[in-house]
This record gives sequence, C-alpha cells and structure tokens, in this order.
Amino acid sequence: MAYRKLGRDNKHRRSMLATLTKQVVNNETITTTDTRAKEVRKFVDKMITYGKKGDLVSRRKALAFLHNDTETVNKIFNDLAKRYEKRNGGYTQILKLGERRGDNSLMVVLRLVEEAKKEEKKETPKKETKKEVKSEKKEVKKTTKKATKKTEK
Repeated sequence: MAYRKLGRDNKHRRSMLATLTKQVVNNETITTTDTRAKEVRKFVDKMITYGKKGDLVSRRKALAFLHNDTETVNKIFNDLAKRYEKRNGGYTQILKLGERRGDNSLMVVLRLVEEAKKEEKKETPKKETKKEVKSEKKEVKKTTKKATKKTEK
C-alpha cells in the first residue's frame, strides 16, 4: 500500500490531510499523532516543491489540493519557496513528545525546518600568511616614503 488509510474513507482522509497541510503551512508547526504526521509530511513537501517550481500549473495543483485557500498558496509560493530555494527536499521535521493519555498513541510535533539558522554561519577570518604581511609592510613603507618626499619639497 502506498499510503496510510488512517481509519477513514477516501473523502474524509483527503479533507483531513489537506486541512493538516494548511495548518502546517500557516502555523509552521502542529501537534498530532505519529501516523498522521508521517502522512502529512508527504503533502507539505509536495506543496513546497510546487511553490519552488512557481509556474501556473503548480499553483493550480496546490489550490486544488488545499481547497482553494489562496492565502495559504500565496504563502507557499512567495515565502516558503524563497526560504527553501537552496534545499532539495526534507522541509519538515518530526519531534516525538510521548504517548497520549486516553488511547496511548504516540504524539509528535510536525514543524517546518528552520533554514535561516544554517545560513547565519559566521565566516572566520583567514589567517594572513607571512608573505602577505611582508608585502603589506613594503607597500606601507613605499607610501610613507612618497609622502615624506612630497612634504620635503
């Protein structure tokens, strides 16, 4: 089987997955069961991939899946596509919380990966070699000699 049935018929399952996908895109994090999160992850990744393509066909496919929610689709195509333009897949992350008290099902947090933290790495200044230091000292000496000659005249 290529997908999880989640104990629902086709229309209910599709509607539930579309709603969960909208919530992940809008809020960037949701708390749900493990099996639902694993299934929703596929659709969130697909929607962001549509956003990265950016053409009209992709926009129409995203609108069709997300029940014509233009605000969510605009966020996907304008914000999330730019955020993940250098990333090839894996836009979501699942963090396990623990079991739910009533039925003991595993609860998880499904959230979008923070791409900005990776880009904010500070570059360490490279150490200057001895040759570079010597050449800089020679240039400084030449400029000071020229400046003193001009002032003497």
